Amino acid sequence: MDYVSHIQTFIAVVRCGSFSEAARELGVVPSMVAKRISSLEQHLNTRLFERTTRKVNLTEAGEKFHFKAAGVVSDLEELLDDVERDDGKLEGHIRLMAPTTLGIQRLGPLLNEFLTQHPRITLEIALVDRSTNPTETGYDLAISGRLASYEGVVDMPLRPVQPTLCATHQYLAQHPEIEHPRDLSGHDCLVFSATGSDWHFQSARGVISVEVPARLLADDNMTLLDATLRSLGVAILPSYVVAEHLLKGVLIEVLPKFPPQENWFKAYVPYRRMKVARVQALINWLRDHGL
Repeated sequence: MDYVSHIQTFIAVVRCGSFSEAARELGVVPSMVAKRISSLEQHLNTRLFERTTRKVNLTEAGEKFHFKAAGVVSDLEELLDDVERDDGKLEGHIRLMAPTTLGIQRLGPLLNEFLTQHPRITLEIALVDRSTNPTETGYDLAISGRLASYEGVVDMPLRPVQPTLCATHQYLAQHPEIEHPRDLSGHDCLVFSATGSDWHFQSARGVISVEVPARLLADDNMTLLDATLRSLGVAILPSYVVAEHLLKGVLIEVLPKFPPQENWFKAYVPYRRMKVARVQALINWLRDHGL
């Protein structure tokens, strides 16, 4: 049995979520994918997938196999790349996950310029608004501003993210004055679900934490921005999201003497990918160009 092609097919099925999509990615017919998976399952004497008419899901054994197989295949592909590279130029494929808003507003141009500088690099970008372990999905790195840590993954700081507490003139005029973070407990708050309704503010005496009521709980900053602009409440949003609206006076910074606690965008990189030259080059590029 050709172990390499069979395991690569298995990884592709996991990534694509179906045999037909994996076949299209690999350039083979779906029956070949099914045959390879069946052969692999027979060799391992276990079922790797639960099959339905629409998609396939990993079994518990499949999840365990995928966790190790993804790293093995990645290492093999990197080994072949290193052997084939003869002029010192970066080449190969990079798989990257990033938040939707960041990807649209800031990352896109930076990544496209990186590709311009390195014509032998190919890049796959997945915009996801959830905390995801890159080792479990076969990605080379994930960029996130969330507080997360994963086994087998190194988190590398890229740049600080200064959040801003803001609201419209209309909302502030129609609601009680906000003079201290504690006052937020009596307001309509628009909450980013990933960080939760426990908001933290900096003060001369240390961090002030407030549990706020959520008028809206959303996992997307653009949804929260739209709600804020519609005067539905007060929100903590990244400064790069609200800067233009603050400059135009459409939004007002609330409690400037008590800024929300600073966060960091980080690159989450599996240990196995830390020494891959193209991955390191991309991380350095993003850090040097002010992600």
